[in-house]
Amino acid sequence: MAEPKITATTQKFIEIIDIIDNVVFLAGGNAALIIDVTASNFSLSSKEEQDARLFAYAALLNSLTFPIQIVVRNKRVDITSYIKGLETEEHLTRNPLLARQIGLYRSFVAEMVQVNVVLNKTFYIVISFSSLETGVMGTKQTIQQENIDQQFINEAKKSLYSKAETLFEQLKKLAL
Repeated sequence: MAEPKITATTQKFIEIIDIIDNVVFLAGGNAALIIDVTASNFSLSSKEEQDARLFAYAALLNSLTFPIQIVVRNKRVDITSYIKGLETEEHLTRNPLLARQIGLYRSFVAEMVQVNVVLNKTFYIVISFSSLETGVMGTKQTIQQENIDQQFINEAKKSLYSKAETLFEQLKKLAL
């Protein structure tokens, strides 16, 4: 008996057509550039540093002439292996004072994890490009499934790289 043919795949529901030179090309004549931004612990900064960063962030937002999206991805971190590693070190350490300190630290970390959820946060900035940015004539160059016009690729890359350069200059001021 022949197996039934699968007619629909997940890829039909995903609007990503291709990724070329770090630019994501989407269905409907859109493209995007995604920037991975490293974060800094704001709460560990001094009041003056916090104020400076807030003003720099406001300046960044006010200076933009194009829309951006800020995406924050939270992922729960399992530190069970870290705690087990501390326990192993505690038992292998020959210095009793150091072993005691490791044990206290291990207990502290274990209690903190029970009270607070440990998260790894990843920040992304998404810069978008639409075929509408090229004018009325540019809208005719829509992306067909798995067929991207080379002129559209060049225009999208040029526009997105220019926007990214502007954004990088502002992010430097934020020390991100």
